[in-house]
Amino acid sequence: MSDSADKEALGTIFRRLIANTGPISLMHYMGESNARYYSSRDPLGLAGDFVTAPEISQMFGELIGLWLADIWIRAGREEPVHYVELGPGRGTLAADALRAARRYGLEPQIHLVEASSVLRDVQLAAIPGAQWHYDLSTIPPYGPVLVVANEFLDALPVRQLVMTADGWRERMVIAEGERFACMAGTQPMDAAVPEARRTAAPGTIIETCPGAAATVYEVAGRLIEQGGAALFIDYGHDELRDGSTLQAVRAHLKVDPFTMPGEADLTAHVDFATLAPIAQSRGCKWLGTVPQGRWLRNLGIEARAEALSATAPQHAAAIHAAKDRLVGEGQMGLLFKVMGLAAPSWPDGAGF
Repeated sequence: MSDSADKEALGTIFRRLIANTGPISLMHYMGESNARYYSSRDPLGLAGDFVTAPEISQMFGELIGLWLADIWIRAGREEPVHYVELGPGRGTLAADALRAARRYGLEPQIHLVEASSVLRDVQLAAIPGAQWHYDLSTIPPYGPVLVVANEFLDALPVRQLVMTADGWRERMVIAEGERFACMAGTQPMDAAVPEARRTAAPGTIIETCPGAAATVYEVAGRLIEQGGAALFIDYGHDELRDGSTLQAVRAHLKVDPFTMPGEADLTAHVDFATLAPIAQSRGCKWLGTVPQGRWLRNLGIEARAEALSATAPQHAAAIHAAKDRLVGEGQMGLLFKVMGLAAPSWPDGAGF
């Protein structure tokens, strides 16, 4: 969209588009909304709309850095090696991870995949020496890649298909008074539904994320060609599920996704059950998909929390509260998953 369009409320643009050309797909609605949202602000932290794991505690990034150093050392310490982070937020995770990895000799070239100029400015202060990219295509094609994507896939637009009396249809967005709403489209979409899932009760919704599938496919290809390993960390499920998981967050509260598009963070649960086979289809090694709490415990977050508390006793309560938030089953520990991938010749990663 042009600069002049940027100044106009996205809801107004959508209403005009729908009036002129008919309903738009939910995927179009979510994609445009998030493009506007992320290009216009720093959404992170207490003053923003949500907080991610790296902002909760340095332990999160440090353990990721140790994981990367460990697998790189056991793979033979090949150089040059590239640290690639998708959607690096404020650069907090990268700063913590790279500081921890450096202690074990891992000093990679740093590549941040970030489209938002607002966030690039914040990252520049946190990680001097980083190189920025709009997508993976400009990452160097030589040397192993160590890829990290924390809460990146959940913001990619989803397509929703709904079973109607006439078969599968795509869910479309219409303007309805002050807000927007979903309805079934007219175009038959049965061919887009996997054969095993085509028979379903009317009203059943299937959610797919083409962007997440394409990202994992591309990362897996890089691992095959160049060597390396990847961690995808996000909230989602590791078994196939039906139903809509679309949600919106603003000022740390869940809000209606169909009001004020472009002013809230729209996300959907990541379907890890579909993504693992996509990576494997390229010959990539799937290390596993496990709950974040279990993975962090396996990497030693309890011992790290004790060590930090001993160094700074006045912060002990806050350190343990942060750890509990990361690993607690009722908090981030169970809902968030960690999916690991590696080149076929690389060793298995810790924690899976």
